[in-house]
Amino acid sequence: MNSKVKLLHGYSIGQILPAQMVPMALGLLLTSVVAATSIFLGDLDWLKGHGFSALTIAIVMGIILGNSVYPQFAQYCGKGVVYSKNTLLRAGIVLYGFRLTFQDVFNVGVSGVLIDAVVLASTFALAIFLGVKVFRLKRELAILIGAGSSICGAAAVLATEPVVKARSEDVTVAVSTVVVFGTLAIFLYPAMYEWNRVWQLMAPDQFGVFIGSTVHEVAQVVAAARAIGPEAANTAVIAKMVRVMMLAPFLLALSVYMSRTKGAGAHKGGHKAGERLSIPWFAFVFIAMVGLNSLSIFSEHVVEEFVQLDIWLLTMAMAALGLTTHVSSIRKAGVKPLMLALILFGWLISGGALINNMVSGWFA
Repeated sequence: MNSKVKLLHGYSIGQILPAQMVPMALGLLLTSVVAATSIFLGDLDWLKGHGFSALTIAIVMGIILGNSVYPQFAQYCGKGVVYSKNTLLRAGIVLYGFRLTFQDVFNVGVSGVLIDAVVLASTFALAIFLGVKVFRLKRELAILIGAGSSICGAAAVLATEPVVKARSEDVTVAVSTVVVFGTLAIFLYPAMYEWNRVWQLMAPDQFGVFIGSTVHEVAQVVAAARAIGPEAANTAVIAKMVRVMMLAPFLLALSVYMSRTKGAGAHKGGHKAGERLSIPWFAFVFIAMVGLNSLSIFSEHVVEEFVQLDIWLLTMAMAALGLTTHVSSIRKAGVKPLMLALILFGWLISGGALINNMVSGWFA
């Protein structure tokens, strides 16, 4: 008994754990505490009803701590924070596959898949063109904003970051645009549905596909569609899940694009000597998890446990991202990223409606 007391009171944490493990352990503990708090807040009815997920809450909490008290003890826990931001992020993206099945693709049909693909491709292409050519943003920032707008919000931004090797500040700016315009979509889409009922342009299930193919975050899709009705909510979630599934091929295509443009930048018209293609291997594992989930090998309870673990890992990654983000760097980004995201939001609404009507008409 006395030896145990001596162990607890007579030694510092550095003596209990190997010295090299202390920054890792303390960093993981810090991001875990922020993640736990964020998940608790994200389950509150008011925040959930307004489309605020644990991910968005975690990055806000992380930014607050990262620009106040965290810098004073960052040297003691920085290693664990970086591990959360990098390694746990990739693990979270892999486990994201347990939210999806290939059956989801068949449920929306060819038209639904085509709508998602055209909306994704057109939105991302517009983001690159306007972001780099018009607003003169860094290519990495334009890509992150484009990924968040065109695929699945904050999760897409986080998944894209390892491919483009963007700074924490750029990731935070991109996530912020998702929060702003995704939240606006929660209130705007139900109002648009009322206009739609007057003009009778889309049936409830078609409007659900419209929501799922154009609103940023999964949580925002659910909040917007539920305000319309169960029929719209069901088709919206399925369309959104198919759109999320396109994250893996998107990352693979993006890695090829980044490799070629880097090579062309070093040697006009050619690749840089020794330039290697940075393949996001976690994207392949993500697809494998979708396939595994499609086989119904695991019970619903086990799948739900995987999903909960995924939420935990991604929330820890978001917390770490916020902790390592400096508000001064965000200010330097100015209003241009917000203007780009605003234009993309306008395209998702207007262009997305046009694409939905055209493709649905082809398969009618």
